[in-house]
This record gives sequence, C-alpha cells and structure tokens, in this order.
Amino acid sequence: MPIRQLSETMVNQIAAGEVIERPASVVKELVENALDAGASRVEVVTAGGGLALIRVSDDGAGIPVGELELAIARHCTSKLGDDIHDIRSLGFRGEALPSIGSVSRLTVRSRTASADSGAEIRVEGGRLSPVRPAGANRGTLVEVRDLFFATPARLKFMKGERAEATAAADVVKRIAIAFPAVRFTLSGTDRSTLDLPAVGEGADARLARIAQVMGKDFPENAIGIDAAREGVHLGGYVSVPSFTRANALQQYAYVNGRPVRDKLIASAIRGAFADVLPRDRHAVTALFLTLDPAHVDVNVHPAKADVRFRDPGMVRGLIVGAIRQALAEAGIRSATTGAAAMMGAFRPGPTSYGHAGPANGHRTFHAGFRASAAAGYDPMQSPSRPLQAGFGESEQAAFDAGPMTSADARAGSGDIAPELLTAQLGAARAQVHENYIVAQTADSLIIVDQHAAHERLVYEALKTALHSRPVPAQMLLIPEIVDLPEEDAERVASHAETLRRFGLSVERFGPGAIAVRETPSMLGETNAAQLIRDLADEIADSDTAETLKERLDKIAATMACHGSVRSGRQLRAEEMNALLRQMEATPGSGTCNHGRPTYIELKLADIERLFGRR
Repeated sequence: MPIRQLSETMVNQIAAGEVIERPASVVKELVENALDAGASRVEVVTAGGGLALIRVSDDGAGIPVGELELAIARHCTSKLGDDIHDIRSLGFRGEALPSIGSVSRLTVRSRTASADSGAEIRVEGGRLSPVRPAGANRGTLVEVRDLFFATPARLKFMKGERAEATAAADVVKRIAIAFPAVRFTLSGTDRSTLDLPAVGEGADARLARIAQVMGKDFPENAIGIDAAREGVHLGGYVSVPSFTRANALQQYAYVNGRPVRDKLIASAIRGAFADVLPRDRHAVTALFLTLDPAHVDVNVHPAKADVRFRDPGMVRGLIVGAIRQALAEAGIRSATTGAAAMMGAFRPGPTSYGHAGPANGHRTFHAGFRASAAAGYDPMQSPSRPLQAGFGESEQAAFDAGPMTSADARAGSGDIAPELLTAQLGAARAQVHENYIVAQTADSLIIVDQHAAHERLVYEALKTALHSRPVPAQMLLIPEIVDLPEEDAERVASHAETLRRFGLSVERFGPGAIAVRETPSMLGETNAAQLIRDLADEIADSDTAETLKERLDKIAATMACHGSVRSGRQLRAEEMNALLRQMEATPGSGTCNHGRPTYIELKLADIERLFGRR
C-alpha cells in the first residue's frame, strides 16, 4: 500500500484513541476547558454512564462567534503562547474538542459577556455543520451524545454504566479539590446528584473542599503540610498513620493545580509512611506541588496524567522529608475512627426477646413479663423496699470486707497529680488482661496496648542509634563481582558515597561490573548480587537508594518486636506512667511498627452519651 495523507477525520479519530479513552476522559477535558475559561460554576450531566450523554455547562468567558469553528479545529487554542515550557493552564494542545467530535455527536453553544446572543456549532462523526445563532446564557455549554458511535469497536472495551459513571464522578471530585472557589454539580439519570458548593480561597477553604470530597472524618484526622525547597513548594494534608485505606484511591496529588497520577509522587508517599503503615494499608493524602512551569514537563502523556520533573530526586526528597517532619511535629495522635468503632462496640445491640429495642439501645420487656398486681403482694418484703432506718450500713458492710481488685494491677487509688491529668496520655490507673494500660486524663479515658507502644519506642531508639553514625560493615574475604548493564553500573557507582554510609562498599570493576567489598553487618550473610540489582532498579526508577536503608530498618523493627515489653507482663504504676511519658515524647508512637494503633482515646462526653447522660 503506497504512503498517503490521512483524512482529517481519520487523524482526529486516531487522536481520540489517545485522548478519549472512556466517558470520564471527555468529562475531564470539558471540565478543564470550563476552568480555563474562568468559570465559577461548572455543571455536569450524564446518562448511560456518559456513553449516551455528557453535558458540561459553565459561566466562564465564553467563545466569540468568529472563533467557534477554530475551537473544534485541531491544534487551535487560546491557552498557549510561543513557549511550550510555559504552560499555566490545564489544557493547551487544542485536541480535545476535535477528537470528541470525530467519535460522537458534539454540540458547542456559547455566548460572551459582550455579545447580545449566542451561537452554536455541531459536529457529527467528524462532519462539521455551519455556525448558527442560538439562545444561550453567558458561558459555554458542550453536549456530547452517542459517544463512540462512529467507532463502534471502542464500545466493546467499555465497562458497565455504573463503572463508567463512577469513573466520571471520580474525575470531577479529583479536579474539584484543586478549585475550592468553584461550585461543581454532577447529576443525571445514572447517578445520585453530587453537589460541591464553592467554599472560597485559602487553606481553610481547601480543607473544607477536601472534606466535601473525602468525608468529614478526614479533617479530624489530617496533618497539615507546608514545606519548600529550591523553588518548589509543597502544601496540603496527610492522614495520621492510624487513619488509612485499603487502596490508594484517596491519594490526591496536584502539580500547579493539575491533578496527576504520578508514580514518583506515589512512591514518595509510600516511602514517607513506610515506618508507620502496614504494607497492605495506604495513607489518605491531598498534596499540592507548586513550581515554575519550566521545571516540570506536562506534555509527556496524551491525557496529561503524568508529569516529568527536571529534578525528580529533589522533588521526591521534599515530599518524603516534609511528610515525615509533619508526622514528627504532630506528636502522638490516634485516629478518631478508632474511638468511634469502640463506641459502636459498646452500644447495646438488638435484644434477644424477638423484637428490636428502643432507639437508645436499652432493653424493654414485653407486657407478659411484667409483674402483676396480684393479691397478697407485700411491698415491705420487696428487695426494692424503702430503707426503714439509717442508710443500710449493715448491708453495705458486706461489700467492704476485703479488697475488690478488678484489674491485674492498680496504679494506686490515691489522688492523681494534677500535672499527670493534663498530660496528653494522662495518668495510668490500671493494667487489665496483662496487656492493656488504662489511663485517665482530665476529659478522657485512654487504653494503651503496652506491647505495641513499647515496640515503637524501642524501634525509634534503634533507628536513631543506627542512623546517627556510619553503619558497621563486614569486609568480604573475596569481593563479589556483580555484572550489570553499563547504565545500571554507572548509577550504582554514582551513589557509592551514600551506600558506604549504610555499610555497603562498592566500586566500579571494569565495564558493566560492580565490585562489592563490604556489606552491612546487620544483614549477616546476604545475597550481595541481588541487593545491588535491587538498588540499581530503584535508582533508575526514582534516583534514590532507599532499598538498603529499608532493609536495615526492617531488621531494626524485628529486633524491636522481640526486645519490647511482652503481652502478659504485669507492670508497676511507675512503669506504666514511664511508658506513657515516653510515648508522648516519641514521634510516630500512635502506631506500632506494623501499623496497628497503640492506643485509643474515649472522650468523657462520648462515655456520658453511652450512659444516656447527654
């Protein structure tokens, strides 16, 4: 077949294959166009998961009548100047509308503030209709019907309506977090209405918008992030270590206001929480990177979902360092959801009498169980009769005969020092089941898992000792030569100084080879070749050599687990209070090395609600 020029329709359909993967991609492109136009209100309507209908309307600047035909032509845009590296808008290629129009029935209706009337243009499967007058409010309305009708083969790869509707909702939520001053609504026959009112500008408004998207629990369990390095600013919020999810879907990242799913940022978040989360749990985050547009390339992915930083190592270090510093400065905090779950467990459930109890959970008895007022009933013989004399000292004396210890160990029954009650974890009152410390503060009750808490304390002490000086190394009798691709060998050699600090001595040994002369003593007999290959892969991926540090930290975690206070050991009052004070002084002590919470706090107000006092 001879080489030939493809038709404009075919070119647009090829572009649509890259840019328009599914209905959610259309929603993303159209909402971004609305925001670039300065909209303060964006309304999205869908039907059939977005395959039957997508309608996006806004109150932005609108499109002049003379530019409507250009708006649906390829590579025509008002957002890009002469410098491709100076991109300050969400869209910039001018591909979205022509790509959408080539595979659907597209209608664009718009009016500017200065125009007396609006205008409309239609595209059906790539065929353009003339511009015609139309009634319109200020702003733009884009309607997409019968998506992929012109390329029916694409419909075979679509998921069900519910899955496509969910993906579209996720796109709107992800974009809405970055624009708290804009109102977003999402409705349609295939979903319940999502309404995100505008909340203004600033940090408080941003947190309010995040709460609208993630739920009201997140602000109560969030830690603020504010850090900068070499012209890159990082802001946002991360969850406390005990507030996690089973997947990373609630990890939101933004670069200059653009929502991205970047593997470098995801890797940095995992690295920052590596010490405090189990491997199968994920932190909840909303991070905002702001930097010079010239230092980040957003033109590396058709859907602009990935970005490339000029200095990825610095960006990763900023994210990891800022999160770890914020976790340390936040001190000891536990998730409020733990207390909520405990409250739910305490609340009485349905009764066992074959019918549900009242709303407050207290059992009520059926009339058949009530005592009847039968003849011969003597109230003076009732155990509930009024006292005849005194206050029943003789009956009460039976309860005072001997100690009534109800816990494994008591922390004293005398007065509590006022300074202990004002401490974050309060004063130890008892130890129960030889594993849990019960403490009291001025307004709450604290339950501490003594083994998990002490495990974290020992681990942090081991890590401090481990990283405060060079790691002891063991010299190999015969250096091990590891063959690598030349580029991997060069990467490992460039990090030789960092690796030596962790007890691993490496040097070049000719083309494509690394000689390992020393390994960390803590690793014992280790597979040096596999370790070097793992380090080479990590350096290639993120320009860091954290694998070795993580292995050393894992050994320290194992040592901490075996060297901490075991379950089943009774503690004296002094030991319990000393453990509480050490927890208060140790960053990250709200979770153990395996990510489990070390304590739960019940507020006095919550306890009073359990007993109907509030």
